Amino acid sequence: MELSKVTFEEVTTETAAYLKKMGYSQSMMSQYHAAWNHLKTFMSEHGELYFTAYVAEAFIYDMIGNGSFNDLKPWKKQIATSVNTLTEYMETKSVKFRRCKIFRELNGPVGLTMLEYVRHRRGYGISATTEDEYRYHLGQFIIYLNAKNIASVVEINKGIIIDYANSMGFASPYTRHRNLSVLKGYLYFLYENNLIETDISKTVPKCKRVRQPKLPSTYTRDEVERLIGAIDRSSPKGKRDYAMILITARLGLRATDVCDLKFNSLLWEQNLIIVKQNKTGQMLELPLLAEIGEAIIDYLKYGRPKSELPYVFLHVIPPYDRLNRSTLHSIICLYMRLAGIKFENRRHGPHALRHSLAGILLERKTPVPVISEVLGHLSTESTRYYLRIDIDTLRQCAIDVPPVSTSFYGRRARS
Repeated sequence: MELSKVTFEEVTTETAAYLKKMGYSQSMMSQYHAAWNHLKTFMSEHGELYFTAYVAEAFIYDMIGNGSFNDLKPWKKQIATSVNTLTEYMETKSVKFRRCKIFRELNGPVGLTMLEYVRHRRGYGISATTEDEYRYHLGQFIIYLNAKNIASVVEINKGIIIDYANSMGFASPYTRHRNLSVLKGYLYFLYENNLIETDISKTVPKCKRVRQPKLPSTYTRDEVERLIGAIDRSSPKGKRDYAMILITARLGLRATDVCDLKFNSLLWEQNLIIVKQNKTGQMLELPLLAEIGEAIIDYLKYGRPKSELPYVFLHVIPPYDRLNRSTLHSIICLYMRLAGIKFENRRHGPHALRHSLAGILLERKTPVPVISEVLGHLSTESTRYYLRIDIDTLRQCAIDVPPVSTSFYGRRARS
């Protein structure tokens, strides 16, 4: 690669190939690509066609603002580290293993049964990320077994399980919970398939982890309208951003579904948008509202670059590829700042607009099953999660507290 003329695509492709060769997991690579897309948005907004160490530094300084690196939230620090990885590889053709999560090889007779278990779970439709997580936690267990010179599953007994669980005392609650959950499933798989005689999965200590879901982040109708009004629609980028944000705010589509929107999903004669949801795999039918249709037409006629790709929304600079959900997140954050919307302690990406739509529909007394259909939930139970943001209705559920008799306080004083 020529240092002075390296495009974003070139440097990320070569760096990604190197990291994969060094054993970085698929889930870790997804994190890197998501972080790099923030840089891609920055380069696009500033008209930078080539990646350099100076561009990477400018991006990081822009992200830090008036504070310092230590003031950044963990996820922003991860973005900065990922961008510095590009500079490191470009200049040295290598990357130090400071944040690499390498999954242990599941070798030997025990490892083969673990691989069989992972294949078994794959049959239930687990994602590639979850599959990597299974390999990681089982890899931790096989390291322990190797240290104890245990080379066969028939040698695993109750004492081994208890001792292994105790060895995880310094792990975080989440890591311990996930590790023991995977182990329990693996041990039951061994018993169910007659690989061990006793069901020792019951020996795995219970590690219940109850986590109260956070209250969804929402924005008022006025804030949503200010966000939409802050978009300058005179440029191709503005026309694209306007159409994407309208779809997100008015229809509540998830970021991935907006970025993956194809021309065959737009049924103009029926005024419908029909998409296969990336998260659930279910088809979702939504109205093609007039303002959304007009925004899409405006973008297609005067903003979209010429391309044979089936995706509606593309990058504004070459290569003209489809957008990533992290890019849409950055776009929404940009216009929130321009609109002067304060989002401290609130999520401020596409999902926040989805939450906001649910809140607006609840304000209008829309029935929960209807909201569930709009949001594409498989069950109304998922939609009930949003009932906690309908403060006015919750007030009606409050029980009046009866007044306390004044004689009660007098009795306490005498005693």
